[in-house]
Amino acid sequence: MESVEVFTSEGKGRGLKAQKEFLPGDVIFAEPAYAAVVFDSLTHVICHTCFKRQERLHRCGQCKFAYYCDRTCQRAAWLNHKNECSAIKKHGKAPTENIRLAARIMWKIEREGSGLAEGCLVSIDDLQNHVDSFSEEEKKELRADMESFLEFWPPQSQQFGMQFISHIFGVINCNGFTLSDQRGLQAVGVGIFPNLCQANHDCWPNCTVIFNNGNHEAVRSMFHTQMRIELRALSKISPGDELTVSYVDFLNVSEERRKQLKKQYYFDCTCEHCKKQIKDDLMLAAKAGESKPSAETVKEVVQFSKDTLEKINKARMEGLYHEVVKLCRECLKKQEPVLGDTNIYLLRILSIASEVLSYLQMFEEAADYAKRMVDGYLKIYHPNNAQLGMAVMRAGVTHWHAGLIEAGHGLICKAYAILLITHGPSHPITKDLEVMRVQTEMELRMFQQNEFMYYKMREAALKNQKIQVMPEPSNETSPSLFHKKE
Repeated sequence: MESVEVFTSEGKGRGLKAQKEFLPGDVIFAEPAYAAVVFDSLTHVICHTCFKRQERLHRCGQCKFAYYCDRTCQRAAWLNHKNECSAIKKHGKAPTENIRLAARIMWKIEREGSGLAEGCLVSIDDLQNHVDSFSEEEKKELRADMESFLEFWPPQSQQFGMQFISHIFGVINCNGFTLSDQRGLQAVGVGIFPNLCQANHDCWPNCTVIFNNGNHEAVRSMFHTQMRIELRALSKISPGDELTVSYVDFLNVSEERRKQLKKQYYFDCTCEHCKKQIKDDLMLAAKAGESKPSAETVKEVVQFSKDTLEKINKARMEGLYHEVVKLCRECLKKQEPVLGDTNIYLLRILSIASEVLSYLQMFEEAADYAKRMVDGYLKIYHPNNAQLGMAVMRAGVTHWHAGLIEAGHGLICKAYAILLITHGPSHPITKDLEVMRVQTEMELRMFQQNEFMYYKMREAALKNQKIQVMPEPSNETSPSLFHKKE
């Protein structure tokens, strides 16, 4: 951690600043979790050590609750699982994720004390809890969590005061970091990373945070790597610059981002993009030119889009994907003559339509929507934004499935360039993308030499394979940086 230091940031409290120069893609620091747990709904399909999704997992023979990839992951987990295992057996069932995370934190404090842990810039005691800013509903949930915790916490373990227990739950509420599976597509757990908690928010940050599940699969343990978060530079950072990350997705107008940050993280955003409302005009753009619509027409179409998005969410929850496509097409018909190409309501519908159509194997229409979505995103997002990279990657894969090899290869190369910076060359997503990039480059050469022969060979190859179904569309948005209890 010698490359960063904690300092007092004007108007923001503590923050992190660089001690040396960093270039885009540099890892500023990597940090293992102080404590982490799998979400309640996924405890049987996600490894409790590395948080990877696996088809077959080994169950703990004692508590019958924890699952692991293999003996390697199980052995690595034992220090943190030992007390939990015994408590679950005595309690009769596993408590909720918040209770389990609080218990893991306190068992670690019992083992190591609450002072500065190795590699930590701050102690758990010094993390912000914002309990004083809780709404009445949040205070009620806090009291319920504390009661459940006291029922679960073993009498033979170190006993903590109510104020300290309240502090720990407050820390989890505002500092719990979202952990994703190895593909980075689904939020699967929550963890506490004290050093990361010191990084302040900026809607246009100079850093990004990526979760790396580590590698426990190597035959020789010397090649094993730990589950960790990585703080990576998105742009050139000079010594003395504050290190910032974005707590929320940028794809929202400044007023909405500020409301979200105030509600979830209890502060008023004063970043340049919010103060000057930078990019808001693009996100709310209407069609320009001679046929420019009236303000009233734009307002009506935006309201129609909001209503449609609610119907789409309901249909997705019920798995009615053909209904989702129908709703998207109807909405696009209303939007296209009125909203600009970068309008966030148009982009949201294009994103859903391309994802669902890909799942339904309607790749040509999906590719058209995906291309328009990416064109809009490129004008709005930071050029090295991780969510932009993932969206461009999905668009590239959709174009490949549609047989549009030139456009597909171009998008995959663009996504690869972004993810090399945001995720790094050793991340599973980047490795997958590199394989795709090489494959599409080979196919593109073949296509350029003999287009007719390329399509014949492609057709033959696809006939000999089972139809590859795209992943089922998720009802979740992209995992946000910090996990908030629903």
